[in-house]
Amino acid sequence: MTHIDLSKPVEVPSWLKIAARPTRIGSGELERQWQEIGEEVTEAMLEVLPTGKYTLGPHLKAFEDEFAAYCECKYAVGVASGTAALHLALEACEIGSGDEVITVANTYVATALAVTYTGATPVFVDVDPRTYNMTAELVAEKITPRTKAVIPVHLYGQPVDMDPLLELAREHNLWVVEDASHAHGARYKDRRVGSLGDIGCFSLYPSKNLGAYGDGGIITTNNREIYEKLLILRYVGQRIKFVHEVIGFQERLDELQAAALSVKLRYLDGWNERRRRWAALYDEILAEAPVVRPYVAPYAYHVYYSYAILVEADERDDLMNFLADHDVGSFAMYPTPVPLLPCYADLGYRPEDIPIAASYADRVVNLPMFPHLREDEVRTAAETVCEFYRQKKS
Repeated sequence: MTHIDLSKPVEVPSWLKIAARPTRIGSGELERQWQEIGEEVTEAMLEVLPTGKYTLGPHLKAFEDEFAAYCECKYAVGVASGTAALHLALEACEIGSGDEVITVANTYVATALAVTYTGATPVFVDVDPRTYNMTAELVAEKITPRTKAVIPVHLYGQPVDMDPLLELAREHNLWVVEDASHAHGARYKDRRVGSLGDIGCFSLYPSKNLGAYGDGGIITTNNREIYEKLLILRYVGQRIKFVHEVIGFQERLDELQAAALSVKLRYLDGWNERRRRWAALYDEILAEAPVVRPYVAPYAYHVYYSYAILVEADERDDLMNFLADHDVGSFAMYPTPVPLLPCYADLGYRPEDIPIAASYADRVVNLPMFPHLREDEVRTAAETVCEFYRQKKS
């Protein structure tokens, strides 16, 4: 049973108050996307509505097949969210109480929650100081006899260096479950993320590179046994209706979402190219500013779910306020490493246990990034950052 103490105050971070300020540049992402594809999406959904088949129907199967082919995998299973994707993936690997699963400290809390939901314990590693991703060397230090799986997170759309990690996992007989929720369409050495480990998990939250009109998720794999287990787990533990073989979950992706996602999937590569164009423009303009721009590893085809810069911790609020004053939105993703969140306080982690991730969390600023930005908006956002430092210097 979970006890929630409603009397305990929760402080709103200063940066979040700033990020909540309405701005012109950085808003309107999904509205602009609808202007581009709304007619096609409406037509696809209108194909579904008259059929009376709204769950586990032909549109879901079609999208699953399309997404599996896109990720260069044999199988895909549509589920209700990215969190559900990670949870069911671990359940399919039969991970449970007494087991440990290694992941990174600088991810969304859902990565760790999926581990906790199985009864296993999340074990957190620090990250590489250039890519801010997991490395095989850091994972190797945390492996114990209880370790059963590793969850690499392709942060912001840049793939983890997977080959050394996969070799390490094979040596220790560990499952590798990719959290690719930021990385739809990203490539590692010419291979799609989601096809690299044993299982790939994607969020289809509306703002993702590939997003639904509500919550959604999808799981990819080349393992037939895992695929068949996932089908059972996502539909209350049954293969035949009312024959519930195991404790399962109600975690299906619905037909309407699947129909819309099939439309969006056709646009994904083009949208990712636009993101990469805006990232290159940010890189060019911000070269004169004293910020750390995203490093792109030579093995990576980065798809820029977010464009994240690093600034000094004591200037982050000032920069974000300056941006908002000039009608430019910004964010800080993720502002607290997961093991330092109150919900994981019982694990006893300290900032010095994860020094890179802890420092990164205090310094990150995410600038506007989505395909339907205009060039003048990207230029204005980048030039406003430069102007902040010019004024600070003068």
